[in-house]
Amino acid sequence: MEPGSIDNLSILYQSSDFIVVNKHWDIRIDSKMWYEKLTLQSQLKYRFPELADPDTYYGFRFCHQLDFSTSGALCVALNKAAAGSAYKCFKERMVTKAYLALVRGHVSESRVTIRYAIGKNTTEGLTHMMCIEGTTGCENPKPCQSELVVLEHGTYSGDPVTKVLLQPLTGRTHQLRVHCSAIGHAIVGDFTYSFKKDSNPYRMMLHAYYLRIPTEQELIEVCAPDPFVTAMDSHWVPHRIVHQLDEVIQELKDKASQAGDEEGSQEAVLRDGGEERLSPAQSPETEEQQAKCEQWLAEWALE
Repeated sequence: MEPGSIDNLSILYQSSDFIVVNKHWDIRIDSKMWYEKLTLQSQLKYRFPELADPDTYYGFRFCHQLDFSTSGALCVALNKAAAGSAYKCFKERMVTKAYLALVRGHVSESRVTIRYAIGKNTTEGLTHMMCIEGTTGCENPKPCQSELVVLEHGTYSGDPVTKVLLQPLTGRTHQLRVHCSAIGHAIVGDFTYSFKKDSNPYRMMLHAYYLRIPTEQELIEVCAPDPFVTAMDSHWVPHRIVHQLDEVIQELKDKASQAGDEEGSQEAVLRDGGEERLSPAQSPETEEQQAKCEQWLAEWALE
């Protein structure tokens, strides 16, 4: 994949309310540093100057976050109302996200559920990192869950690696990176969570592949092209297929559709005179719940 530049922004989806971009690796979403001129914000302003909103600090409203090192699908709201509808989907846990990654070693199980609680590392020299509960200096760990599905076993530059699909079911900073490291299969090229050992790959091999946001106005559903194929990176050589990517993604789509149908059925019962009972998503929010939701959204940088 060619280095990022001001004019090579890839668009995966566009409507009057939303744009979904395929964010380049090693590009920040935005920056207040004068010397960081190439950001996703600057790419959007260059490509769509007429869509920049003067009422916002940067010009565009990002519905969620991706880390500097992570590539893939990122949704941008083009107006305040659209941002609100996307926020509602995140708040009510209706969003589905799945990431592709290459991880060190061969993962033995075909599917793994990872449930380590994650907190802030307060150890001197490591305060830029997160850590799992029980780690010395781990502050305020919160329950987290990630699902891992093995796609292929292979090698990267001759070393054993596994291609996986990762689904974060909670939203904690660096969740996927911390969880992969915690089970002994750190993400290839993750300099931070390999404790500065994995520096040879040209990038961290984590990519936001699938994104589904079912807003009331429209269904946003995209796949950002898989960068972890031999044609794109000859260092990656697959040896054995465990699960087909298309089939695993279809499973996620089916689950999301089923959940949407069940919610629709519940609403229909209420409209037809059934017992009126507010679901957790519909009940009035307390200030504490709202604060927790805002914190959750702020931490939705699932790298």
